[in-house]
Amino acid sequence: MCWKNSHHDFDYYNAVLINEKDEKDNYVELGDEFILEPNEHFNNLLVNTTYSDIQLPTNVYNKDPDILNGVYMSEALNPVFVDNFERDPTLTWQYFGSSTGFFRLYPGIKWTPDENGVLSFDCRNRGWYIQAATSPKDIVILVDISGSMKGLLLTIAKHTIVTILDTLGENDFVNVIAVNVWPSLHYSLPHAPIWCYENIILVLFDQHFKQLVDELQAKGVGTVNKALTEAFRILREFRDAGQGGLCNQAIMLITDGAMEDYKYVFEKFNWPDRKVRVFTYLIGREVSFASNVKWIACNNKGYYTQISTLADVQENVMEYLHVLSRPMVINHDHDIIWTEAYMDSAVTQSLLLMTTVAMPVFSKKNETRSHGILLGVVGSDVPLRELLKLAPRYKLGVHGYAFLNTNNGYILSHPDLRPLVSHPEVWMTDFDCLAMFVYCSCTHSQDSCS
Repeated sequence: MCWKNSHHDFDYYNAVLINEKDEKDNYVELGDEFILEPNEHFNNLLVNTTYSDIQLPTNVYNKDPDILNGVYMSEALNPVFVDNFERDPTLTWQYFGSSTGFFRLYPGIKWTPDENGVLSFDCRNRGWYIQAATSPKDIVILVDISGSMKGLLLTIAKHTIVTILDTLGENDFVNVIAVNVWPSLHYSLPHAPIWCYENIILVLFDQHFKQLVDELQAKGVGTVNKALTEAFRILREFRDAGQGGLCNQAIMLITDGAMEDYKYVFEKFNWPDRKVRVFTYLIGREVSFASNVKWIACNNKGYYTQISTLADVQENVMEYLHVLSRPMVINHDHDIIWTEAYMDSAVTQSLLLMTTVAMPVFSKKNETRSHGILLGVVGSDVPLRELLKLAPRYKLGVHGYAFLNTNNGYILSHPDLRPLVSHPEVWMTDFDCLAMFVYCSCTHSQDSCS
């Protein structure tokens, strides 16, 4: 590692640039020599078991001061990763995902961009990061699809909804309401019997929501007041009935303007306790309504942001996770989470069924403790085959077998589990009937909540 005068300015091993040279045969900046050797324990990938290295998505500047400070701070994890692996050789990938966007991975590997030269992997979008950084959530997404939201504005709004949905996990309940379309979207959820949803106002997150978002069209005049009233009603009924995530509740308002007077809605449904946070996303470059939209968020313990282009969506949507994590951070609740089973080829470059154990990392500085600063999430992958070794077949008997399921009723591992891979972190199995039962019953075990 090549250190410079200050921790604000130093070189680190960038996973994309390591071992890269310029036309003069000199190593490029952040791309010093990094020895890589095949390792059978890591699927014969070329790895370095002495050092970790750093991956950043394309939209994150690799010399940003916040990135450099975070990378410098997280250098202390390197000997911890090495020691963990030496003490427990069954460990696989260990990593730290920073709230600023960098990803420290051990063992270090060479990271290759896609065919377009883009690095789309962002650790903050991964299920293990989101589940560790926040508690279970009940979320109602309100999207303004009035006539003024045509063209690019509607495209940005749809992308915003999908990005919010990407931040949800198996413990989160959600509904999407188009402001002038009733009833709400989940009633027409495809590939599911309509009767299943007749009496459900929030459902466990399902990937099919994204298909419905695609079908939205701008038309008519939207009345946000009515939609807000409906959203508060939905959340209050779930809260009073002891259903849903039993933790955070939030409304996401996506609009290109806020012309109505919403104060009476908040006075009736949310003040003074403010049990529901309201996050607002102003779509487009127009600033006439910025103060109104900002007022809504600031007076309901939420967060306001303006999204002018598609490129703005990712970073701006992620801000709500930091807000929801603050109570947990302030209380220093280091809850350890285990994710649902998934297949992730982004790191392993092979389709391996695994779960991730992860926990949040907080700032412990006295001067910032009350601010609730989340530094990131540390985690380690656990192949399910390693868990099943704890129950060897010879101990189970001739006709015995081991299986694992989550507290939501999802199958983690089973001899007849046959994943059908369609996306790195999305897969379906022959146990869809069980998952459908979970959706219809609309219940799950309560996780810890701050």
